[in-house]
Order: sequence, then structure tokens, then C-alpha cells
Amino acid sequence: MIIGNGDPDAFSPVDLLLAAIAGCTAMDVDAIAGKRAEPEHFEVDIRADKIKDAGGNRLVNVEINFHVRFPDSEAGAAAAAVLPVAARKSHDRLCVVSRTVELPTPITVRIDGSELSVVD
Repeated sequence: MIIGNGDPDAFSPVDLLLAAIAGCTAMDVDAIAGKRAEPEHFEVDIRADKIKDAGGNRLVNVEINFHVRFPDSEAGAAAAAVLPVAARKSHDRLCVVSRTVELPTPITVRIDGSELSVVD
């Protein structure tokens, strides 16, 4: 995997963050709904707006959109019915990636073990 900016064959760190959020949530939802029926179609889109403001560079308006279709059966109906519950559970408590992003999570930066001092 190539990580970079501007190279069409590379993933940017933002691409990887969004993929991690969508992937984590999708895995949670699939694990819960998939116990009832295998989906015929399972696709997840994620989008966000990158802004620069007084708080620095960041993402806003992060949206995950599920496109899921289950078989036309009793099991498929049960899986479809639990889909919103599964998405909510993932968002509210299961997905480590989105929970880490949404909750205040301090990050300590070190160089050779020494913590960086704050410079204004």
C-alpha cells in the first residue's frame, strides 16, 4: 500500500481514515444482520468535507451510507429489520475507529521517546 498526497496510485491519510471508519462500521453491521440472512448486496459509501478553520484542518459532515439488499424471505426481512439497530449499535458503542474519532482522544507525539513541547 502506498500512502501519499497527489499520487493517483496512493491513498491519502484522510482516505485511509475514512476507509477505516466505513470498514469498521460495515463489519459490525454485517456481523449483526448477517446472522439472520446473507445480504444479496452490501455496499457502504462514506463522504466528508475537509475544512480549514480556526481549529486547523479537519473533516466535518462525515456520512456513512449503507446500500444493503437481503433476500425476499422471512430471514431476509428479519435481517433488514435489524439493519438500523445494527448501524446504531456500531455508531454508539461497537466501532472502535469511529468511537475514537468522535470522542476526545488525546494523542501524544514523541520523537525518539521524548514528548514534543507545545510551540505556538
